[in-house]
Amino acid sequence: MKILVTGTAGFIGSFVAKKLAQRGDIVFGIDSINDYYDVSLKYSRLSDSGFDRADVDSGKVVKSSLYPDYRFCKISLEDQLSIKSLFEQEKFDMVCHLAAQAGVRYSLTNPYAYMDSNIIGFMNILENCRHNGIKHLVFASSSSVYGLNEKMPFATTDNVDHPVSLYAATKKSNELMAHAYSHLFGIPVTGLRFFTVYGPWGRPDMAYFKFTKAIAEGKSIDVYNNGDMLRDFTYIDDIVEGVIRTIDLIPKGNPAWSGLNPDPGSSKAPYKIYNIGNNNPVKLLDFINIIEKEMGKVAQKNFLPMQPGDVYATYADVDDLAADTGYRPYTPVEEGIAKFVKWYRDYYKA
Repeated sequence: MKILVTGTAGFIGSFVAKKLAQRGDIVFGIDSINDYYDVSLKYSRLSDSGFDRADVDSGKVVKSSLYPDYRFCKISLEDQLSIKSLFEQEKFDMVCHLAAQAGVRYSLTNPYAYMDSNIIGFMNILENCRHNGIKHLVFASSSSVYGLNEKMPFATTDNVDHPVSLYAATKKSNELMAHAYSHLFGIPVTGLRFFTVYGPWGRPDMAYFKFTKAIAEGKSIDVYNNGDMLRDFTYIDDIVEGVIRTIDLIPKGNPAWSGLNPDPGSSKAPYKIYNIGNNNPVKLLDFINIIEKEMGKVAQKNFLPMQPGDVYATYADVDDLAADTGYRPYTPVEEGIAKFVKWYRDYYKA
């Protein structure tokens, strides 16, 4: 298959594109390489896939030195003409849309960045899927859409109409926009709600990354809600496996779906939502303790109240993912953190 993967200088996108290229798909990656966090890490991810920084910055289509069927071009999702031209020239079979403006906290101070990337950018993807015969669009949603929900574990059959951050609201909007296009134009669409993804090459704005960095530098760490939180930490390899399996599973629509008792996670249209999470929430203080053990050092902790936009717990119900794809995330946090810390020490010479 010829697959467009957006966000391939990002954490999840870089892994997914590489995995697709390794299995023999023709991959085209795009990314704006914005400065939301350290761009050198983004360029390093691209370098790990065989792309030279100088070539990437030329703005031209670059071929990977490691994977002959993997190409990349620096493009912004909001660039309507460039996205349109790309689709028309390349004639993709499928699209795996992983690019987005990420982060809950950043959305409180830079809301327009989320409108540009997550709404306008996604609109450009949908329109070009519509006009170019795309066989399947898979896109990244987020566990943050569950917002104020308290029933655990979170299931895709649950209503998700009470987000607590603009980031979450844009992700819920993506799901609604995708359903409209699936219904109107028959585009097979799969949305994936990722649960607290972590691992090597991860995002520096994530808590586990900040904790590790602070401990390595002998600095204190901020622990919100006094450490009384639960997170369904999901290792990057598990996320990638879930993405790949859902790319290969094109939705056909749910014949049992009824508007009298509507299932939010499916439709009569070829539309499906899955959770991808570890299905095993971990207490925040236990998580920090695992990092401390791997680092061989106890962190000085600043206990603080809950941050705006945050939630107490996340916990993924992945039964439908397991039933439909035969896959269930399984990596223990102890194993995943050990791999992350090893990568961190190697990459930062810490």
